[in-house]
Amino acid sequence: MPPKKAPVVENEAKAAPPRRVHPGTTPKVTKIPLQPSTIVLVFAALSISLLLRYSISLWPYSGFSKPPMFGDYEAQRHWMEITSKLPLSEWYKNTTNNNLQYWGLDYPPLTAFHSWICGKMTEFIEPEAVALHTSRGWQTPSHKLLMRSTVILADLFIWFPAVAVFVIKFYKDESRWAKFFAFMLIANQPALFLIDHGHFQYNSISLGLTLWAINFLLSDQDFLGSVFFCLALNYKQMSLFHAPAFFFYLLGKNVNLKQPFSSIFKLALIGVAVVGTFALCWAPFFMNGGADTPMQVLNRIFPVGRGLFEDKVANFWCSVSPVLRMKEWFSVPALVKICAASTLVAMAPSCLFTLFKPSRDNFLLCLVASSFSFFFFGFQVHEKSILLPLLPISLIVLKAPNFVTWQQIVGAFSMYPLLIRDGQTLPYAVISLLFVT
Repeated sequence: MPPKKAPVVENEAKAAPPRRVHPGTTPKVTKIPLQPSTIVLVFAALSISLLLRYSISLWPYSGFSKPPMFGDYEAQRHWMEITSKLPLSEWYKNTTNNNLQYWGLDYPPLTAFHSWICGKMTEFIEPEAVALHTSRGWQTPSHKLLMRSTVILADLFIWFPAVAVFVIKFYKDESRWAKFFAFMLIANQPALFLIDHGHFQYNSISLGLTLWAINFLLSDQDFLGSVFFCLALNYKQMSLFHAPAFFFYLLGKNVNLKQPFSSIFKLALIGVAVVGTFALCWAPFFMNGGADTPMQVLNRIFPVGRGLFEDKVANFWCSVSPVLRMKEWFSVPALVKICAASTLVAMAPSCLFTLFKPSRDNFLLCLVASSFSFFFFGFQVHEKSILLPLLPISLIVLKAPNFVTWQQIVGAFSMYPLLIRDGQTLPYAVISLLFVT
């Protein structure tokens, strides 16, 4: 009989023979690919973004030393003066203390409340800057630093977190480096940079609220998404550029003919979010300003009498104005109807496609189509409105990087006449070059 083999004991570790190292030689070390720390990338992203914002803020702003109306910087300061010194019932009303011809407040209630907060803060730090009547054209270095700081704070608390959450959720399968570059390219769009931190406005607040709404919708939290989009609408009425995409996406997503009661409940919940948010934003004007105050607010935020477009805006009506003199051929009511019909026709294919095939990608593309339709064919469009379509375009940066990059560059270039007046030519060139590289 053959000899029996020794039993093999399972899970017994086999001792590897020791590797012999010859004297005078160094053991070979296996290289492990460097994985950047999340904390390091977050710190780098914030540091670079804040440094760029501070650099642009050192340059002149809209209307710097250009009396008697100055510019948007003075408009924002004046709103802080009015809201912090006058009762709410006079904020949108032409009175002895509030001449609406001098930068009258023409944005929805949340802008007014934000101006009130900034005005009270300014009142504590530099009260002369918001003194009633005597502070017009106030432009001391300390006040400039204070005003610029309020825009950076808006980025830190609203815009940056919204961008970070979107990148983490929408690009969750991408590498850390990819997420880092996506954040940098979305958060540091040249056009938004130059308008908010150069020209001087607070677009990052309305765009940030819109992006928070997008984040919630992409996470199937339609109630919160509706609330935040209504907040964006109540901060800047131009957020209406995105409204059709939100409407058709929510409608297509929540309507199921096989489950009618569930569909009705979901739509009713969204309705509660919309009505409740608008009610909270407008309630102070009903309670403190009288029955006519809300109508005064509406007349201010939808000034039909301003005309078809402003300055040299890169939309359809301005482009064809040398040939088609629409302003001379049609009355204002007729122009409003023409613009509304043209806008609806332009956005209809994308909206209907999103209605019948509601998906995350289709929703983002519908946001692009809807906002561009308003920009190209809407009534009373100005240069800064290009920021509305540039927001959803930037969100697909890792899916179509070349398309997004050139759209951002072209969008910033479309505001070049405005940037020249503001003295932002060099910052425009540098920021655009950095974005491309």
